[in-house]
Amino acid sequence: MTQCLSFCGLPAKLNALSLTNTPNATFKNLSFSSNTSSVNLFSRGLVSMCPVKMNPESNRRSTIVRAEEKKKTPDSAAKRARQAEKRRIYNKSHKSEVRTRMKKVLEALELLVKKSDPQPEEVLPIEKLIAEAYSVIDKAVKVGTLHRNTGARRKSRLARRKKAVEIHHGWYTPAAETTSAA
Repeated sequence: MTQCLSFCGLPAKLNALSLTNTPNATFKNLSFSSNTSSVNLFSRGLVSMCPVKMNPESNRRSTIVRAEEKKKTPDSAAKRARQAEKRRIYNKSHKSEVRTRMKKVLEALELLVKKSDPQPEEVLPIEKLIAEAYSVIDKAVKVGTLHRNTGARRKSRLARRKKAVEIHHGWYTPAAETTSAA
């Protein structure tokens, strides 16, 4: 608020304004609008004035001047359309990258399932692909392209598929579920 007043030159005008009544000048110094008319603050909505009676017993009135924020103009429809198109393309590229990385992992896991005699070391390159897919999914969630739950579901899908391949080849045996009676 004070920056607006200093930019508009209002303090210089207020310093020149005198509210004392001298016998020679009758109400000439009280012409507030003539002192600020060259600044053109009132027409732009930057300054508003409201008279306030300070003490009801006296006839003195005070004027409060306050700076107001300039009202924000609404965006045009063309600007909103341009921004929406830009976001749509940006989000589309992120989603496409997520799909591509997931597809690479799932295809590699399918090849590993179909192999007749695979080795456990053959999972290491697939784990690197999974790590890359995870980072792409996390980035898409961070920038807002994917919802957090959707990202978690995609990552879980990859992990479950890898686990199923490891179980299929006997490299992983899930722990037996223990049921506790309460």
